[in-house]
Amino acid sequence: MLRGLIRLAVFLVAGGALVFWAITRPDTLPAETVLPEGDPAAGALVFAAAGCASCHVAPGAGETDAPVLAGGRAFVTDFGTFYAPNISSDPDAGIGRWTEAVFAQAVTRGVSPGGQHYYPAFPYTAYAFMTDQDAGDLFAYMRTLPASTTESQPHDLGFPFNIRRGLGIWKLLNQSADFHLQGDLNPQETRGRYIAEALAHCSECHTERDVLGGLNRNRWLAGAPSPTGKGRIPNITPDVLGWSAADLTGYFTSGLTPEYDSAGGDMAVVVENLAKLPEADREALAAYLLRVETVR
Repeated sequence: MLRGLIRLAVFLVAGGALVFWAITRPDTLPAETVLPEGDPAAGALVFAAAGCASCHVAPGAGETDAPVLAGGRAFVTDFGTFYAPNISSDPDAGIGRWTEAVFAQAVTRGVSPGGQHYYPAFPYTAYAFMTDQDAGDLFAYMRTLPASTTESQPHDLGFPFNIRRGLGIWKLLNQSADFHLQGDLNPQETRGRYIAEALAHCSECHTERDVLGGLNRNRWLAGAPSPTGKGRIPNITPDVLGWSAADLTGYFTSGLTPEYDSAGGDMAVVVENLAKLPEADREALAAYLLRVETVR
């Protein structure tokens, strides 16, 4: 009897381990994946919209037309401290040896060249909706940027958050199969949705999170605690914010609110990036924000 129970327990543990291993397996791209031919000039706009420099330029580095993506910025969270990696064109310290397939897999699937899950401090759940053309353009542009030999810092995480395999479950729980805003959208609103939800990942800051760090989609863009522990990131749903399309477009262009306050902190950098986009894209982003559901 005892021997039978032991065998059953071993079977259940082994079976559970196999199920865990299967459902947490990284979703990789075929090695032969080829992105559309990239245009570096178009990629520079994707780079700006996605805010890549905001995280990956070393703290204290001066602003240049050709940012050095040496990484090193620390992101302190309830799960530990994450450090932005070197994603410069250096072949050893950066991503200079990456192929198109490896790049697309990292950006849109959140999977490393070695087949490990990336932590969602990297907003790949948003970038998952990036088009192949934009990914190709982004890759082409980033290959033109300077190399840095600065080594990436390891994340400072305790158990169990240092077990990357478990992120497969996190992805199952938090990777949406489609854009958040649904309905009958016109072309301008559709473009704005793509900018907001796929590239600029506005929800990453403006939507509160649950205990596992996933976005609370019932409170989309309704504000969230500031990662610094001071203050709160504002609710930008339409009736709460109360701005017109012209107000929003003007803010994305100049950083000035209708009350003539100016954008500060990380939002100032976001505005600098948005100001590089065509005016039609800033207008599209405004149109999108006026279509999302108001949450109080």
